Amino acid sequence: MPYLLLARHGESEYNSKNLWAGWADTPLTEKGRHQAVMVAGAIKDLKPNAAYCSPFSRAKDTLQLIFEHNGWVDTPTTFAEALKERNYGDLTGMNKLEAEKEWGKEKFNRVHRSWDEPIPGGESLKEVYQRVVLYFNDHILPDIKQGSNVLVISHGNALRALIKHLDGLSDEDVARLEMPLEEIVVYDYELRIASKQVRQFEASLPFVTVNSTYVK
Repeated sequence: MPYLLLARHGESEYNSKNLWAGWADTPLTEKGRHQAVMVAGAIKDLKPNAAYCSPFSRAKDTLQLIFEHNGWVDTPTTFAEALKERNYGDLTGMNKLEAEKEWGKEKFNRVHRSWDEPIPGGESLKEVYQRVVLYFNDHILPDIKQGSNVLVISHGNALRALIKHLDGLSDEDVARLEMPLEEIVVYDYELRIASKQVRQFEASLPFVTVNSTYVK
């Protein structure tokens, strides 16, 4: 049966400095490159038939490292604008700790985590959801329905939006959803029922799993 694998890129230079990256094309750090190799090891048993990836270098380099480490260099890959990170507009490059100190915790959480809070020159998570889910339904889901394993490498907010759709989360629940750099979410599809597995890695541990199920 087919698998959908969702992984976030490794640590970027903006991540390491706690800055909002958004559509800034910030590269991976050395730690981020190591994390990409750890992701590769955690999903080595689930070779994809197709891959979809954000066009930003931090996602593309993560994907390339996974391919090289696992010997999947011949995997057909599509780089999709719809899988880009949330556009943080005027907040791009701003330090999150400084923003929280300036705005207060309530406003910071609203801007950073809420469903439909607008950002000057940028996107709300709701807008990210609309483009990501539309692309998933039109391009990725048909591959899965044909029996293909699909790997998606994207960003924290884009993946949160997609998981909201797949898990049927409420607007309030998605505000509490995290997509850590060290997690790979795996959906095991069978007809309209799928089991969800979260794989986590550490330097000394390939992965541990936590299982749950949902009906879509």
